[in-house]
Amino acid sequence: MNRNLLERWIGTLHTNSHHFRSALLIALLIPCFLSCSLFEKNKLQSIIAAGELVVLTRASPTTYFETPEGPAGFEHDLVKSFAESLGVNPRFIVAEKFSDIIPRFINGEANMAAAGITVTESRAKLVQFGPLYQEIRQQVIYRLGTTRPTNVQELIGRQIEVQSGTSYAERLTHLQQEYPELKWAEVDKETEELLLTVWQGLLEITIADSNIVAVNRQYFPDLQIAFSFSNPESLAWAFPQGPDQSLHDAAMKFLAKSRASGELAQLVDRYYGPASRSNFINLSVYKVRLRSILPRYQLFFEKAGKQYGLDWRLLAAIGYQESFWDPEATSPTGVRGIMMLTEETASHLGIKDRLDAAESIGGGARYIKNLIERMPPGVTEPDRLWMALASYNIGINHLEDARILTQKQGRDPNKWNDVKNYLPWLADEAWHIKTKFGYARGMEPVLFVNRVRTYYDVLVKIDEEEKVKKKPKAFDLKAPAI
Repeated sequence: MNRNLLERWIGTLHTNSHHFRSALLIALLIPCFLSCSLFEKNKLQSIIAAGELVVLTRASPTTYFETPEGPAGFEHDLVKSFAESLGVNPRFIVAEKFSDIIPRFINGEANMAAAGITVTESRAKLVQFGPLYQEIRQQVIYRLGTTRPTNVQELIGRQIEVQSGTSYAERLTHLQQEYPELKWAEVDKETEELLLTVWQGLLEITIADSNIVAVNRQYFPDLQIAFSFSNPESLAWAFPQGPDQSLHDAAMKFLAKSRASGELAQLVDRYYGPASRSNFINLSVYKVRLRSILPRYQLFFEKAGKQYGLDWRLLAAIGYQESFWDPEATSPTGVRGIMMLTEETASHLGIKDRLDAAESIGGGARYIKNLIERMPPGVTEPDRLWMALASYNIGINHLEDARILTQKQGRDPNKWNDVKNYLPWLADEAWHIKTKFGYARGMEPVLFVNRVRTYYDVLVKIDEEEKVKKKPKAFDLKAPAI
């Protein structure tokens, strides 16, 4: 009700009591104030009412990425768990560039931002940071075989590039006050792309957070850590500044509970535990396992190979690359078993128990056979097999995106040697935004195919040598481990 109208109405009352008019005015205004302020929904209540938590993130191996079974990633899983605690569904908005996240967030595009954001003084002036959930260090990265810088002084005169708008650039700017001759270039490339450039030998030095380095070194083992900067930094979610702290406070309570229950530690181990182990192709270990582990499952591989017209040694090589022949293996994205099948794929294949070795191997054989048959007619052997293997790892849709990129670059989309050069482009935001199925960690299927081929070649060589010795089986099941 309009206050002036209310006062004029009260003034018409036939009373000389000023106190009566004041009391009546307050009594009539109280319901208005209650309805306009006390019962107005805060940010958290509005999200719960809408049933949706909108989150800004970015596509990368440490934050958010698509898998054949749906979205995954450390940030994705943590946010999803938070959303479930609120009783709502998360909706992710994937920014094309890391530098776009905070500006878009400030512009009101999301309720929160979760993208591996390092807490810095400059960013704290723009957003309200939530609880710190992971501590990282910035690391100086170079390629094995090149000169290793051991300190900041030795970075002077080196070719250094870092992603613009990051805390790496802030760190270098601060160091330049002490080392005026220190020079670097800030480029509009994602950190993962710069790591790839160092691995390719096209860049000497870059800087990346330790969690990003850990994940990427699984796929690019020649990436080396020169040294880490002494001061650790923290990652946190970003929330809007202002008096309404309801969502921020809910996140504080959620992460405190997640930390106390061990859920946060389990999530860190799920995504970064495997990264703590070297992923070089260790042929010495492989040869030992050929004798000690493979005999337990060889008959299953042989049976599946015969049933689907495939070389059992190829199936064994896939199984080793996927799980090291561990029937209970489970990945961060939920694929399981010796052949690491997704739940959706297993259901489609009629597999009831992915942890049953025979079922997993039979399902994997059927799946790879199906992928071989689905390759376009123009793709002939052996390219047909290599592309089917790439699809086994990344999905047939992303492979098709890479084939289209290959063709647009004037190369042959039916030749693996051409397609494998453009699969990594799916991780480059300059290119994946132009594809139908978007971002993918395109270097992984390239490494996957290379490793399967290596394991297969070694297994064939040893198997043929055993046959020459006229042994009834490729391996003597009673032979001791070497």
